Amino acid sequence: MTEGARHMSTVRIVITLKPGVLDAEGQAVRQGLHALGYEDVSEVRVGKHIEIMMPDSTSSEEIHQMCERFLANPLIEEWHILHGNGATRQRDDATEDSVLVEARSPKPEARQ
Repeated sequence: MTEGARHMSTVRIVITLKPGVLDAEGQAVRQGLHALGYEDVSEVRVGKHIEIMMPDSTSSEEIHQMCERFLANPLIEEWHILHGNGATRQRDDATEDSVLVEARSPKPEARQ
């Protein structure tokens, strides 16, 4: 690797509706599967899968900020972040790299 070159990794972000938010698209998919004879399907949730190439040095907090500010709608969606090799991390208030699943649902803002 040349001087100044950075190692890049793929970060995968899965965005889904929060529990309790009506998923009309998921209901339509479930009904379609039932119509095709797949009666054992009980629930379908539809979301987004985003892959971003970024430097390994990008912090988990920065990725969460991307989700909160642009990639997801924090009012109705939550996200899970999977890092390069398929391993996943979860932001933990004690230490960012100590847990194996990374998920965040933004904290609701206080109502005035």
